[in-house]
Formats: sequence, C-alpha cells, structure tokens
Amino acid sequence: MTNKIYYLASCDTCRKIIKSLPNPDKLEFHDIRQNPITEKELEEMHSLSGSYEALFSKKAQLYKAMDLKNKALTEADFKKYILEHYTFLSRPVFIIDDKIYIGNGQKNIIEVIKALS
Repeated sequence: MTNKIYYLASCDTCRKIIKSLPNPDKLEFHDIRQNPITEKELEEMHSLSGSYEALFSKKAQLYKAMDLKNKALTEADFKKYILEHYTFLSRPVFIIDDKIYIGNGQKNIIEVIKALS
C-alpha cells in the first residue's frame, strides 16, 4: 500500500506540516479540493480509524454555518458530509504503513515524522 497524505494545498497549516516532514518523497500527495476523496478511499480511512466521526472536522466553517453542532449526527451523517464537501475531512490525513494519522495536532505530527524517518 502506498503511503499517502490527504491535504488541502490552499491550507497554510497543511503546507507548514508538509515542509516539516522528513522524506516527503515517500508520500503520495492527494489534494482533496482538486481531487475529491472517493467513497472507497473514505472507507479505507474508516477501516483504519474505526469511525467516520474521527475523520470529521468540527472546526470546518460549514459545520458552524449548517448548525450541525446542534444536530445528533450519526456515523452515516459524518460519512455523507465528508463525501459531500472536502472541508469536513479533518486535515491532514496520513496513511503510513497501514496506520492512520488524523489532523494537525502536535502529538499527531510528531508521530507522522517518526513514521517517515
């Protein structure tokens, strides 16, 4: 399996993280705005993470705009929203050696750097 990063090229945080990576050439880059994630890719992420909610960004502006925090969202809802709009995927998502790393938290990025070193 290819090591991958799902990210937004226009996201400053994603760009900063990518700059800090050792051996970025070991990754296949997937810009989710230019090339929306497929249901198959999302299901692969789900099988590694255990839930769609773990992949869902509650920081997304659309999350607030659509008032989703006041709705009882199910796993099916999280999946549907992620497939409908790239902004709902918590970014970046790394898949390295069949392990998934979701989001831009410092602890997570340290793990990614270790995995790529």
